[in-house]
Amino acid sequence: MPKPEVQASKILVRVHAAGLHIGDCFTVRGTPFVVRMETGWRRPKSGVPGYDFSGVVEAVGEGVTDFAVGDEVYGECPGSCAEFVLVAKDKLTAKPNGLSHVEAAAMPTSALAALHALRDVAKLQASESLLINGASGGIGTFAVQIAKAFGAEVTGVCSGNNASLVKSLGADHVVDYNAVDFTNSGNQYDCIFDNVENRNLSDIRRVLKPSGTLICNSGTGASGLAFWIRLLKPLVLSPFSKQRLCRYLSVPTRKDLEVLSEMVSDEKLRPVVSEVYRLDSVAKALQDLESGRTVGKRVVRVIEA
Repeated sequence: MPKPEVQASKILVRVHAAGLHIGDCFTVRGTPFVVRMETGWRRPKSGVPGYDFSGVVEAVGEGVTDFAVGDEVYGECPGSCAEFVLVAKDKLTAKPNGLSHVEAAAMPTSALAALHALRDVAKLQASESLLINGASGGIGTFAVQIAKAFGAEVTGVCSGNNASLVKSLGADHVVDYNAVDFTNSGNQYDCIFDNVENRNLSDIRRVLKPSGTLICNSGTGASGLAFWIRLLKPLVLSPFSKQRLCRYLSVPTRKDLEVLSEMVSDEKLRPVVSEVYRLDSVAKALQDLESGRTVGKRVVRVIEA
């Protein structure tokens, strides 16, 4: 593909690393079918996967004054699994000091999803109790750390193999789903952040306090009519309950990327990278991601350090 031409108010970035998340699998598969509204009805509009990147500014468009050639930056834009990306100036910021490009590329989509869920949807407060289902995954590892930075009491649900990792990220309690059914534990939580949605809604609500908030955040595990039922059921039931049953949309902004960078600088947030791939292995990386049970993030290294 040709090198992108610099446009006004945009920034050309030479990509050093690209982060992957489950949404990239939806993009290349075109499933669930609703994603084709954005990616193309009959075939992908672009064909280049990836949204998260970290790299170096190659050129700036007319009107861009706050970035210069040579600046190290990270952020989000479509088609990041490439040597160059053209990025809107409000979708990137300076790469956090102390992080490699691989580590920085792991952050934008997943860390912002965790931030927006806990800060903006749950409005999580200090001393409130939070359960994170899928605490060792891409979003979950960030959610544990962000919740602890907010002062919450965090319970992470993951496999026993990943319990020590989740504990090291700050979780107060860890539940091994292979040994304990957390929906029958007798505990109740102010907020549940469900990144897996592998349990019946009624089971999850049983461990949510009467005025608690459930944030549903998974697009996997269902298709066809079952997908739409799972997607809409919490939203339909929520108005008739004291419990808040929510879905949300995480939209990246430069301001919130700067919030993440500040948390990294304050040693309150660090990415967990499980595996690093070469650019010519993106297909395998997506297959591995789609298989599930990913710990932390998978990242593509575009430029060898």
